[in-house]
Amino acid sequence: MEKTFDKNSVLEPRGANLQASDEDSARAAAAFCRLYELIRILRAPGGCPWDREQSPMSMRRDLVEEVFEAVDAIGADDAEHAKEELGDVFLNATMVSYMFRQRLEENGQGWTIEDELNELVEKLIRRHPHVFEQSQGKVVADKNVSTSKEVLAQWDKIKEKVEGREGESILDQVPAGFPPLLRAYKMQKKAAKKGFDWPSLEPTKDKIFEELKEADEAAACLKNEPSQKNQIHLEEEIGDLLFAVVNYSRKLGVDPELALNAANKKFYRRFSFVEKKCGEQNVEMTQDNLSLMDKFWDQAKAGEKQCFPKKKF
Repeated sequence: MEKTFDKNSVLEPRGANLQASDEDSARAAAAFCRLYELIRILRAPGGCPWDREQSPMSMRRDLVEEVFEAVDAIGADDAEHAKEELGDVFLNATMVSYMFRQRLEENGQGWTIEDELNELVEKLIRRHPHVFEQSQGKVVADKNVSTSKEVLAQWDKIKEKVEGREGESILDQVPAGFPPLLRAYKMQKKAAKKGFDWPSLEPTKDKIFEELKEADEAAACLKNEPSQKNQIHLEEEIGDLLFAVVNYSRKLGVDPELALNAANKKFYRRFSFVEKKCGEQNVEMTQDNLSLMDKFWDQAKAGEKQCFPKKKF
């Protein structure tokens, strides 16, 4: 029998009074307290020199890297590895949050983790009026929300109408600092929610061939007449081609970031195998030996099922 919970238990902040609703919540809270206290020790005088030197700015790369490593572990269906990598994400996120807690004490330009988490919970309650009767999102909520698609549409409506995030363009909701591939994907998703989307997959596919043709023409133009203008034109057409491929990926329900990351890993595995085989047979890796390197590549492909079995949770 599926366990039910008291929805009212999350409606109010608890301050220093934990009062966990059940043993599972109590254990999770205790484990987070242990992590938080460890970070305070590491950042305190007499703690770790490296941890004390870090700032939110210096931790940005570590946070991004840990997220990608966690995504990889989840994608490999490796439960133990996912546990480790998600723990590292918790560590980095909590570390940065604690740094802002320290800033609050130093100059008032920060906040506490309690503030951060309570704001998060209140936002989630506001955006789930179909679950919580007390939700502020009720003012714009749809009456009968029963599918994931309807939930996401309602979520966007609450962000725009209740939280005041409309802006001049819906595309303003996509951070300009996102990596270009991710930003293209997110902007396309936003535009599609406003009805600006191909009605089917076929014209999306046709657009790829159209952009590929234009990129070929731009490349030929640059070859015939090398110039900065023609170089910029080629870059523009290649950008359009990549944008079209991202759109095709989105229409198929595939996240291009995850797909490209998997392709990068696959290329690394196969190419490193080729390097190893060439080294074993004292074969120089040059264009003259491409056919042999292709043979090694095919061997790498054939052996992947044995070398990389799929793990199940």
